[in-house]
Amino acid sequence: MCGLLADTGSPLSLPAFQQALALLAHRGPDQTTVLPLDGGIKLGFVRLAIMDTSTAGQQPFVSAGGQQYALCNGEIYNHRQLRQQLHDHEFQSGSDCEVLLPLYQRHGIEGLLRKLDGEFAFVIYDATLGRFFAARDPIGIRPLFYGFETQSGRALFASEAKALEAHCSEVYPFPPGHYYDGEKLVRWIDIAAPSTVVIDDEALALAGIRDRLTEAVHKRLDADVPVGFLLSGGLDSSLVCGIAARLLTKPLVTFAVGLRDKPIDMPYARQVADYIGSDHHEVYFEMDDAIAGLSELIRQLETWDVTTVRASIGMYLVCQYVKRNTSVKVLLTGEVSDEMFGYKYTDFAPNPLAFQQEAQKRLRELYAYDVLRADRSIAAHGLEARVPFSDTAFVQWVMAIDPELKMNTRGMGKWLLRQAFAGTGLLPDAILWREKAAFSDAVGHGLVEQLKAHAEKKYSDAEFCKRAKQFEHCPPLSKEALLYRELFESHYPDRASWIPDYWLPNKDWVNCNVTDPSARVLPNYGMSGV
Repeated sequence: MCGLLADTGSPLSLPAFQQALALLAHRGPDQTTVLPLDGGIKLGFVRLAIMDTSTAGQQPFVSAGGQQYALCNGEIYNHRQLRQQLHDHEFQSGSDCEVLLPLYQRHGIEGLLRKLDGEFAFVIYDATLGRFFAARDPIGIRPLFYGFETQSGRALFASEAKALEAHCSEVYPFPPGHYYDGEKLVRWIDIAAPSTVVIDDEALALAGIRDRLTEAVHKRLDADVPVGFLLSGGLDSSLVCGIAARLLTKPLVTFAVGLRDKPIDMPYARQVADYIGSDHHEVYFEMDDAIAGLSELIRQLETWDVTTVRASIGMYLVCQYVKRNTSVKVLLTGEVSDEMFGYKYTDFAPNPLAFQQEAQKRLRELYAYDVLRADRSIAAHGLEARVPFSDTAFVQWVMAIDPELKMNTRGMGKWLLRQAFAGTGLLPDAILWREKAAFSDAVGHGLVEQLKAHAEKKYSDAEFCKRAKQFEHCPPLSKEALLYRELFESHYPDRASWIPDYWLPNKDWVNCNVTDPSARVLPNYGMSGV
């Protein structure tokens, strides 16, 4: 990960700007640059060096004439092909993001975006036009926020809201799949929108899933630093590891995390690691450590959502281990699969159209939930996340498949994804066809129970009722939710609207009107939690 901060011309002092950029230092521990320009414009960048680790890859990138500037937190996976198209441009580094400016110069902002295959959030300043541009990838894998400086109302952009919060009257998440053209936000892609061509042939659908996910993993193995893998033992992360193990000639480095007391997923992760021959690391944590770190965790996450906080605890701690004990700087993860292929609660979708609409909603909101969790948990420790299931070609293919094929009509959730890799030998059948366990529960059922117990001790029933009512936006539904909300407000007062709502199943569906996000409260949880 890297971190960017751009001031479009506010009266914010240079020292104040530098202090704000320092709040993003965890994202880019390798290099820091602050570039002040005329008119109060200031560009700041903290770099995590992944592609071309020399200083030549430091940003901002500046055009030959010194009139255009680019800041980008991201990975452009097709940068080698794009360089061939830009053969007359004199590149200064091997950085994948250096293609942005020459592409912008030739094609403009929207033409540039339609050339990119990657995970990115960037800001471009064109001094010849006196205009700023900004954009975010289709799903929002890379974070971006914008705000308006309190005194002048001038726009500021930053990788995380914490860099803007003290200086802006209003701060908003930059919407995925949009760009800012200097005046307004414009949607350039809606990745959740289904193709006009519906894929209803099962064999074709399976082949497309298998080929596109394999290619999505392959392109994300390209790095000039060591790459590792988060391996929970569940289907999605196991598939990523299985594919990568087949593509690479050397053993993978994998990491699993669990509560020391009865972690559910650890044995399954070990089974996968043994099967693919990875250099496997098991990371255990104590409940006291999880509770003691809640405030800092929520400060890093910038959320109050119960699901996100619960699921971030294990991920944050395993990434802390990776940073402290290994040379790995890039981590491949398994996020984004559930939104397309289904959660436990989507077994209750009343019809294919409802299933598809729920998948679209989840994809469009991912930036505020699982994608946020992965980014902040990993970036907090100066590491980079890569998410194969978010690959544009893969997502567009899956969303074009007839939703009737994706629904759970065979007694096994995500059947289509499992069947796509059946018979390939990538994974043991016991893993490929294992029932799903919710991630926050799978590190150990005790995690959720003890978090609830901790909150129960903190508030009486009367205190909960009184305190919960003070929040107009998404009032807490439980004492646990109140605990997270108050910790969030202690860091980011009156900024709760960054998150649209609690992540919960669709309450309009049968068996889904619940107030706890754990899949364990659903009647179809079955044997996935043992």
